[in-house]
Amino acid sequence: MPLRVLIADDQAMVRTGFRLIVEGEPDLQVVGEAADGRQAVQLARRLRPDVVLMDIAMPGIDGLQATRLLAGPEVPDPLHVVMVTTFGLDENVHAALRAGAVGFLLKDAGPALLIEAIHAAAHGESLVSPSITTRLLAHFSEPAPPEHRKPETPLTQRELDVVKAVARGKTNAEICDALVVSLSTVKTHLAAAQRKLRARNRTEIAIWAWETHLVR
Repeated sequence: MPLRVLIADDQAMVRTGFRLIVEGEPDLQVVGEAADGRQAVQLARRLRPDVVLMDIAMPGIDGLQATRLLAGPEVPDPLHVVMVTTFGLDENVHAALRAGAVGFLLKDAGPALLIEAIHAAAHGESLVSPSITTRLLAHFSEPAPPEHRKPETPLTQRELDVVKAVARGKTNAEICDALVVSLSTVKTHLAAAQRKLRARNRTEIAIWAWETHLVR
């Protein structure tokens, strides 16, 4: 079955461009389009796509609020949202990832990176435009509040190794190669770390690693 994608952007030309890129891939399918945040939330809740491509600046409910409604901390069954925007401002990136987005791309990132981000999001991984990754990580290197620094159950050394790799943007396959372990082992360690950290996705795991200075 192809991955099902919902496109949310207030510009018809942008939606058309994204549709052409997405449907040019045999394993991807556009299941809906939304011209504003409110419509994006309604369609996403009804269609339950594998990935939502979400613009930030939209009328009515903006993309950040829409993302929070679809993937925020209070959502029991969050969707995979990738922010795709013209504005790579640090506060936008930070707010988007805090709202529950699993990826953040600039609209000029190119078709290949867009497709890669969709696949990554659908499989629970994260992708952020390389042009803003360094600034993003620096932003999250600010110390976290004390109550968020230590999990109730300490992570094992292998779990910490996996968390560090995730924080550096490594995919599961790359972690397998680096640690010389199987894919199932990586997934087991990742699931355990996510449970102990009470994280909802890889992005929150990475944020924890940077905020606690596990990686620098």
